[in-house]
Amino acid sequence: MLQDSILIEKQYKKFIKNVCKSSIVYTLKDTEGYATSTSNNYINYDEEPIGIICFWSDIALAKSCITEEWSNYKIAEIPLVEFIENWCIGMDHDGLIIGTEFDQNMFGFEAEPLELVLELISELKATGKELNFKKFKGIKDLEKQIKAILK
Repeated sequence: MLQDSILIEKQYKKFIKNVCKSSIVYTLKDTEGYATSTSNNYINYDEEPIGIICFWSDIALAKSCITEEWSNYKIAEIPLVEFIENWCIGMDHDGLIIGTEFDQNMFGFEAEPLELVLELISELKATGKELNFKKFKGIKDLEKQIKAILK
């Protein structure tokens, strides 16, 4: 089990590096919505598992999950700016968790959306990559506002 945790953590770090490099996040979508699951790690006030929406940094890994209950889903690309500004912030507001790099067995990393944004900011700053945000004045403004929310 510890080995699985280490692998999942490595995949999460890879997700962050890959999406910052490519500026694209992948998800699965059908006519009714996006690929979802329930958390193994987070519960709500009613002690029910919190909902997850799944995302991938690699199109091949996302495609490999188009099986069973997701067999009618198609790949959808999300620009990184939109992922941060709309998805992560919106999912935090809606009380949802982000699932990254899930495999066919539904193993993947579960991240709180705003914590993921801070990890993405760290990677973007480390690589010197700038993004053109629509709702923020830049990466420093985004970071400042996210940290204020998390206090």
